[in-house]
Amino acid sequence: MKLPLLRFALVLSITASAFAAPLTLNVPGQLTPPATETFAMGTSVNPRGNLLTVTSRTLLLDGQPWTPVMGEFHYSRYPQNEWRDELAKMKAGGIDIVATYVFWIHHEEIEGQWTWRGDKDLAQFVRTAGEVGLKVIVRCGPWCHGEVRNGGLPDWVVARGNVRSDEVTYLASAKKLYAQIATQLTGLLWKDGGPVIGIQLENEYGGPAQHLLTLKTMARELGLDVPLYTRTGWPTLKTPMPFGEIIPLYGVYAEGFWDRETTTMPGNYWAGFHFSTLRTDANIANEALGRRNAQDAPDVARYPYLTCEIGGGMMSSYHRRILVDPRDIDSTTLVKLGSGSVSPGYYMYHGGTNPEGQLTTLMEEQATAITNWNDMPVKNYDFQAPLGQYGQIRPHYYTLRRLHYFLHHFGPTLATMDTVLPDQRPIGKDDTATLRWAVRSDRKQGFLFVNNYERAKNLPEKSGVQFSIRLPEAGTITFPSKPITVPANARFIWPLNLQLHGSARLTWATAQLIGIGTEKSQFTYYFAETPGVPAEFIFTGARVVAHRGQMSGTMQAYNVTPSREPALTVNSFRVVLLSEADSLALHLDPVTGQASFDNFSQPSTTPVAFESIKAAGPLRTIALGQSKQPVASAPLSADFKDAAVWRVKLPANLDFTKNPLLRLHYTGDVARVSIGDTFITDDYYNGYALEIGLQRHVEALKRGDLTIAILPLQKSAATGDKPQIYLPDSAKPDFGTTTAIAELREAHLVTGGN
Repeated sequence: MKLPLLRFALVLSITASAFAAPLTLNVPGQLTPPATETFAMGTSVNPRGNLLTVTSRTLLLDGQPWTPVMGEFHYSRYPQNEWRDELAKMKAGGIDIVATYVFWIHHEEIEGQWTWRGDKDLAQFVRTAGEVGLKVIVRCGPWCHGEVRNGGLPDWVVARGNVRSDEVTYLASAKKLYAQIATQLTGLLWKDGGPVIGIQLENEYGGPAQHLLTLKTMARELGLDVPLYTRTGWPTLKTPMPFGEIIPLYGVYAEGFWDRETTTMPGNYWAGFHFSTLRTDANIANEALGRRNAQDAPDVARYPYLTCEIGGGMMSSYHRRILVDPRDIDSTTLVKLGSGSVSPGYYMYHGGTNPEGQLTTLMEEQATAITNWNDMPVKNYDFQAPLGQYGQIRPHYYTLRRLHYFLHHFGPTLATMDTVLPDQRPIGKDDTATLRWAVRSDRKQGFLFVNNYERAKNLPEKSGVQFSIRLPEAGTITFPSKPITVPANARFIWPLNLQLHGSARLTWATAQLIGIGTEKSQFTYYFAETPGVPAEFIFTGARVVAHRGQMSGTMQAYNVTPSREPALTVNSFRVVLLSEADSLALHLDPVTGQASFDNFSQPSTTPVAFESIKAAGPLRTIALGQSKQPVASAPLSADFKDAAVWRVKLPANLDFTKNPLLRLHYTGDVARVSIGDTFITDDYYNGYALEIGLQRHVEALKRGDLTIAILPLQKSAATGDKPQIYLPDSAKPDFGTTTAIAELREAHLVTGGN
């Protein structure tokens, strides 16, 4: 009898799963009406007649919803002769606006001695951005942060006190900065036909609103007249900002280097992976602003939901060695879009290197006088960004590009839609069983957003999933046709009753829309498969022919298989369902609409010899720093006299025209790379290889050897219940019986590939 009972129980289990109740959501009968507001912005029309304005829902370009993608790239942290290529990479990655800080200390470290040449030529950077098709937002400060000494304020400004206020002496100095910026941007503003569409005032400012208004007035009086004046929407201002004067922009980070804890995912970083209509992220700048509840300003719904700091990666501070997973970035961006944002902005999108200071090193460190809480690398500002310190292309460049195509083609439709959250949502940070999802809809059509991924947490697959969504103007849509399993780590956007070309409407699909291509005047809709989920497409008002799937009736295709060739012909247009890999390789030309595919060739990797030239000396004592909330202090230059040192033996016939990348795999505390006597970059060990683009250093390599100095990673600092240094588990070495490790394990030259 046992076997039949087992068989009966199995059948019962399968049946229960197959008929599990769908996850339900009712879209309200009335949309939140777009408010008729008056924003106090600058000149909105350019000489060509293009009009850039703002509403409570979105930006408008020539009267149409515009959902641009913004990426941060700091000109003064990158060689001028490489700007054009890197800006072009950003444009190819789907970036529409490049944002850049103007670090005052980079331009006037010594009072009265201004430098706007070479890598600090703001005008040339903006001009080049415009030439490659990017618009620009200039983040003027005066205080920027950006992990720069004094937040970008020169030491002489800090010494006079009363910074970040309306104090007369400070404002007089700040006015000179703004005047210099205005001179740099002469002829480059939107009103003059240039690419500069916006100015950010200050950064992460929580004082009285009047100071920001003073800076805005100063900027306008000096000629910085632009369509958009922005500020960071965090922290809460001490006094209310009059509506419409300055647009708040928001952010989210998967995890930060700034927290004082040396544990993974402290505080409320988990919230960034949950759909929510709350715009403010209270995890940003916890060291300065403290632990706090996320709270939006009362008038937040009167502004469009724009972002400027979705973490495109993360730096490591000395005490917190963050190792980014590319899925972190893709997931938090998708969640922001599903939560109502209409414009992702990344900090950073492109990494860089801190320039040489005349008087000091220019990075943030605990020992300086003002608002410097963390010890940061002296040179390295790679940020593990989509584009790295030497222009390396990272995996999230491609996952984000896929999302950017979606916004370029369907963003205007998305911008008209409210976010609706289901009644059944996860209860707090520890609920991993409840699926995380949301819908954006205009009552007739919409998009379903699902995120089953969270950094440092294993979200299990969700079985028996089916959705039942009521659209007031289209009825209830229940899909997929059978319950499915949402895989662990899955993240996707599915269309709902979406109007396509002509009379065809896509009732639903279990595949993610990417964008629209045109070839020989024929529209092609490109979709990405949702790995692990059978692909189905249900249409109305259309005749469907399946080339790579099966049909049920005339408008339902199922078991559709991925290919670069059309899967379906729908009336007069085509549907292409791409595999996950092909969807990441897809390139859609923004002008011609032509589709092509990147060739993800494997890079050539060649081992490089190296030799030990000095063993490590005595271990240093890791003391607490001098910040208000001190944490373990980074080594000083003098400490490197006790570092272990290796000479890397580069080939004599190395072809620099192939832009070789030197990849150093090491274990240690802090590494510094030099060529001869010139210190070129450094790294806080987090398990990721240290990479150096050699083409940039070709002249220096003619004069000296490349060496790497590594201070030992101390077991007592990196392990135990309360370590001084947070390291990801994957980076923790096996100390065995040793008390410290400093080793260069491998060195490789990497050329080619993507």
